[in-house]
Amino acid sequence: MDLEFSPEDIAFRDEVRTFIAENYPAELRGKQDEGDELSKEDFLSWHKVLYKKGWVAPAWPVEYGGTGWTVTQRYIWSEETARADCIRLMPFGLTMVGPVIYTFGTPEQKAKFLPRILSGEDWWCQGYSEPGSGSDLASLRTRAVRDGDHYIVNGQKTWTTMAQHADWGFFLVRTNPDAKQQEGISFLLVDMKTPGIEVRPIITLGGEHEVNEVFLEDVRVPVENRVYEEDKGWTCAKFLLAHERVGIAGVAASKRGIERIRQIAANELDGEKPLLANPFFRRKVAELEMDLTALEYTELRTLAGEAAGKGPGAESSVLKIKGSEIQQRLTELTLEMAGHYGAPYFRSFGEGDNEHGIGPAWANRAAPTYFNTRKTTIYGGSNEIQRNIIAKMVLGL
Repeated sequence: MDLEFSPEDIAFRDEVRTFIAENYPAELRGKQDEGDELSKEDFLSWHKVLYKKGWVAPAWPVEYGGTGWTVTQRYIWSEETARADCIRLMPFGLTMVGPVIYTFGTPEQKAKFLPRILSGEDWWCQGYSEPGSGSDLASLRTRAVRDGDHYIVNGQKTWTTMAQHADWGFFLVRTNPDAKQQEGISFLLVDMKTPGIEVRPIITLGGEHEVNEVFLEDVRVPVENRVYEEDKGWTCAKFLLAHERVGIAGVAASKRGIERIRQIAANELDGEKPLLANPFFRRKVAELEMDLTALEYTELRTLAGEAAGKGPGAESSVLKIKGSEIQQRLTELTLEMAGHYGAPYFRSFGEGDNEHGIGPAWANRAAPTYFNTRKTTIYGGSNEIQRNIIAKMVLGL
């Protein structure tokens, strides 16, 4: 794997930098700088800019709307968007259900759903986890019973991210209760406006409405919206989870996070010496950088394997474990830098260096971000489950 940039790659990098500088929405930058919660319209504003350019789905095959970029170009893209602090596009359509549809879907499903995922016309959510069925996903109990040309779906999903905005959802349902757990599950595409669907908010420790409970009562879903064969949805689920875990790693964003920590820790706070002058703190940053460099090479090997036609294997579990742990360590260091200014909800008291609260602006979201990032080692399959997967796939245990 050649990691040297060719003249063509350098030209591509310069093109990306110029495009972001000229086209990233200014109002979005303002909200990010202030630490404001982003709306559906905020996420779609950047999505639509990239769609118009033809850059919204770099990993998709060209025939379905992908860019045709090389592995190196995809790496450059992730690096440059992180460097410019661009928001991540919502993954549920582009990096999760989209690849499932173009890999396992019918021609009719591809024609119906893929263009609307690319354009952002349809916002998707994921109906996987249930109360009591998270890490052990195959134990899910949401039931789908065949009734002519429809399935009648009853059950409950939880931790459904951004379901309050969703037009469509992809759901795992049990279609054969008598089969072995993984063999009785189907993969359904569900219109979230269908009668019988209720979305209830779950407010996080950071105060955000990000996740939800979804209740389904006698929801009628056309059989034509089932992807792949009946009772074979676990094949789609495993494929989707492998791609989700690669995305969770967030290597480029974590590199930018370390740069930010170094910039902040190099300055005095309240007249105290810069934290980087403290050898113990400096060591924590250096150890994190080394771990992230190792993870970056694993990600590059995974991308090279995908380019060669090899889907993500055990590497996706490694990326998920280390990537999510590194993200948590970044928030821990940020909270350590913030000190007493990182007290939860401190931003709501008084006036300080900014309009939201006391202390430096970067400390406003330290505690909520720390709380929210606790979940990264759980979603996409908990890290304990990922270690079991590695044991089976690599060690044969």
